[in-house]
This record gives sequence, C-alpha cells and structure tokens, in this order.
Amino acid sequence: MNVTEQKHKQYLVPGVQPYYQEPLVLVEGEGRHVTDVQGNRYLDFFGGILTVSVGHAHPAVTAAITAQAGRLLHASALYLTESTVRLAERLAALTPGTLQQSFFTTSGTEANETAIMMAQQSTGRQEVVALRHSYSGRSQVAMGLTGQAEWKLGGAGMALPIRHAHNAYCYRCPFGKTPDRCGLECAKDMEEFIRTSTSNHLAAYLAEPIQGVGGFITPPEEFFQETVPIAKKYGALFIDDEVQTGFGRTGKMFGIDHYGVTPDIMVFAKGLANGMPIGASIATPEVASSYRGPTISTFGGNPVAMEAALATLDVIATENLVENSRLMGEKLRTGLEALADRYPILGDVRGKGLMQGLEFVRHDKQPAADLASEFLERTRERGLLVGKGGLYGNVIRIAPPLTLSAHEVADGLQAMGDALGTLYQDHPEIRDVPATRIDYGARRH
Repeated sequence: MNVTEQKHKQYLVPGVQPYYQEPLVLVEGEGRHVTDVQGNRYLDFFGGILTVSVGHAHPAVTAAITAQAGRLLHASALYLTESTVRLAERLAALTPGTLQQSFFTTSGTEANETAIMMAQQSTGRQEVVALRHSYSGRSQVAMGLTGQAEWKLGGAGMALPIRHAHNAYCYRCPFGKTPDRCGLECAKDMEEFIRTSTSNHLAAYLAEPIQGVGGFITPPEEFFQETVPIAKKYGALFIDDEVQTGFGRTGKMFGIDHYGVTPDIMVFAKGLANGMPIGASIATPEVASSYRGPTISTFGGNPVAMEAALATLDVIATENLVENSRLMGEKLRTGLEALADRYPILGDVRGKGLMQGLEFVRHDKQPAADLASEFLERTRERGLLVGKGGLYGNVIRIAPPLTLSAHEVADGLQAMGDALGTLYQDHPEIRDVPATRIDYGARRH
C-alpha cells in the first residue's frame, strides 16, 4: 500500500471506494491516455466517468481555463459575467425545441435537483416519476430519484414523492419478452403504473436516454415515444437527464436525439466542461418563468468553468466530434460484438456511439460481478482503463473521449480480447456458458 492509499484510508470517508485492488494514483493525462505515479501509461476508456469528453488536457480547453483564471477566478451569481451569458445562449441554440433559459450549478446532482424544483414550481405539483436502474446523484433528492438501492445510503430519499416505473432493460425484460416478441409492455405499463402507484397528478417524468450507472441500459427508440405522452397526459413535464449522454457521447449531440421526443427541461454536467465542475438545467420560457426564487448558486456560473465549457463546445464543433463518436462507436461496437460471439460470458452488448456496455453473466444469465471485477483488473494490467456499473455490478462501461482514433479502438479491443482470453483459461467453469446475447434488430412492436 503506497502513501497516497494509506492517507486516503485515513483521511477520506470509507464510502469513497476507488477502483482496483491496488488503487491507481493518477498524476498526468494527455489526449486519450493517463499516467500513474509509477510512470505507467494507460489508454483511458472511461474518461473520468464520461467527463473527459475532448481528451485530457486538450490545448484549447487548457488555454481557456488558464486565461480566465488569470483574469477573474470567481464572481458568484450576484454579478453578471459575459461567459455565463454566452454559454446560456449557446445551450439555447444547441438544445431541441424551445428550451432557452438556464440555471448553472457545479454538478449533475445539483442540476437534477434544480430541474425537479423547476417542474414542481411550474406545475404546482410535487410527485415525480423516475425509472428503475436509474442514477441521479448523491443528494437527498437525487438519491430518491435513483432507482438502485445500493446508491441510496441506507434509505436516503425514500420518503420523497418519487415513484419508479419500468425501464426497457431488454436483456432482462421484466415481462419475460424477447425482442422478436416485444410489444413494448414496459412502456405501455406506464399508464397503469401512474394510475395505481401515483396520485395521477405529476410534476415530472425524469429519465436518462441511456442509463449510466445503471449499466448503459439502452431503451428501444420507441420507448420514450410511448412513455413521454403518457406521463404528459397526467400533467408531467419531461426532464431529460443528459449528464452522461450529452454533447456527442452517443453519436448525436444529445442522447434524446435518438428518440424523437422533445424535453421540457434538460440537465447537463460531466462532459460539458471536459472535467471542470459544472452543472446546468435548461427549461422552456414557460417553465422557467415560474422559477423566480430568490435562489442562487455561489459557484454556479463560475467564469473558469464557463470558459472551459465554451472551449469544449468549440472543440466538439471544430473537430467534428459528434460524427467521430458515431463512426468510432460503430467500430468499437463491431469489435465488442465479435468478442461476445467468441466469449459468451458477455451476455449483452449495448449502447450508442462511444457509450458501450458489456454485461458479464454465467449460466441462465446469472450476473457475474466477480468476472466483471476481474476483467477490470486484467484490462488495467494490459494498459486499459474501463468502468463498471449496473444494479448487479456486472456491467463493464466503456466510454473513451470523443477524440478517439481508429488505432486506439483497435488497441482497446486487443486489450479486452486478451483479458477475456486469460479469464477463460483461468476459469474452466465458464467455458460452457451458453450464448444468451439478444438480437436487438429483431424487435417487433
């Protein structure tokens, strides 16, 4: 155990649990690579939890941060800054529909809380529908929104007026369907769910287009086309949580762009500023008009974070990174599916763009969290960093920076293939796990 790890255990709360049996101490990053304290270099396929969107220490973003820090480090929302207004205007131009007015914070947790308050203020109602397997942050309200018991810290948020509907977890369909027999029962159940499990008087329906911590669960495109109108029928505003899916991650500018529905409120964080602390909630003028306060965020709209976000958006546009995410995502997905064909413990491959998940299973689709954890260790040994998640802890999350190259896709796939090969060598009992991967192209409605 190195000194940093010893002091981490001594001075940080035990709930902060780093990856790996021997935690990684990172000291430097450049592009798609990071370097640890021992000088080992890794290809980063997780990007600080989908946050390093345009690469570590991108020169344009670094220059913007440095220049602003030398001029004005902090002002607070009691004063106007040009960068805050410019970013708000930029978000209004990028987002779908008539979304126009923003409130800035420092995290996705705060952004989700703000969105809920906006919806409650606008509708005069309190009750919120979220989805099972979701994750919304670490505050009381955000943990209430979260659809995973492990992330609720002993029941935090459970007393709040939040109800959890089915999501389209197709690999583990709660209705026992397969894609060829799919009738979107999960979506159609929304009506009965609202009528039996809520007051019928909703403030909001909040959802991630692709669930992040939930294990990159990716609904069929028709899911939101079905559930959003049902929720709106009972008065809900639709809150689109783009904390992980926003700004090119899925091969389109926003995750919801795959689904053909328009939000009343959108929530951002993570990749918007390439690693600087930021959160944003944007609403239509009709919704925003009710959010009059008084309210404030001391660090929301921080000029350094605003300039980082503006520079990040510039890089995404000038380097055509939304399209690169789509193209590299297709290459990555093809390679991952080939690995799943070879190694059936990869029960499911899912996601969009550069947001891809691998679900590790044993016989009868039994979640194999131990194999996922071992895979995490073995990819690190081969110079590759990936993430982990899912309700059962058995999903590997792959989300490299949007600047990823075809060569780096190949390197990452090679490392994952090598890691899987050694798993099969060292665990004879998994060699006869049958293939259970589903054909998403076989959906029928």
